[in-house]
Amino acid sequence: MMPTSPHGRTELLRPDGSPVRVLVVDDESALADLLSMALRYEGWEVRTAGDGAEAIRTTRELRPDAVVLDIMLPDMDGLTVLGRLRRELPDVPVLFLTARDAVEDRIAGLTAGGDDYVTKPFSLEEVVARLRGLLRRSGAAAARSESVLAVGDLILDEDSHEVSRGGQEIHLTATEFELLRYLMRNPRRVLSKAQILDRVWSYDFGGQANVVELYISYLRRKIDAGRSPMIHTRRGAGYLIKPGE
Repeated sequence: MMPTSPHGRTELLRPDGSPVRVLVVDDESALADLLSMALRYEGWEVRTAGDGAEAIRTTRELRPDAVVLDIMLPDMDGLTVLGRLRRELPDVPVLFLTARDAVEDRIAGLTAGGDDYVTKPFSLEEVVARLRGLLRRSGAAAARSESVLAVGDLILDEDSHEVSRGGQEIHLTATEFELLRYLMRNPRRVLSKAQILDRVWSYDFGGQANVVELYISYLRRKIDAGRSPMIHTRRGAGYLIKPGE
């Protein structure tokens, strides 16, 4: 199934399957907190900054996929901040927040490289909708196709049977692929040996549990070797997969 955010809307993800990153820049902390809450509800990773200098520092650390930027900031105006952000990330989409609805302000912002505007007061839903549009158009994020499963930087395509982690292709046997697909369809959920045997090998539990351990070890060698572990054992309970630390 296609991933959805908590309210059922199709979830946008970065190309590596991780959450979209958004930087909110506004000196009104109450407004910044409200925006952050709405964007986190989408399943996105959000950081805030209260002035231009902090915004530039945070951009270097976070490398955001989109920026929500207030035109009026205490230390420098939004257009100056935008110019500095563009030096760090030339293609990052920027949504301006402005209390001024004058046409010349919109033209000035767009000329400076802003991608869209929302005029205060605005609805949180409108900001989210505008950001979703900017992220899709920029290619920074996309909805996963129904055939693609993603857990952290591990990607599995159910149609092409291609598997990759961190962009590096991983070759699996047919049985390894089925086991990984079952784990990835149930991220963070502990699956018992009996459940795995029934789903992957299609026979009842009894004397064959060691085959599960064997194939889990095969998967670990291919997926976790030299990387942060994703496949975990819960003694007496089973196995689960979750994003690496």
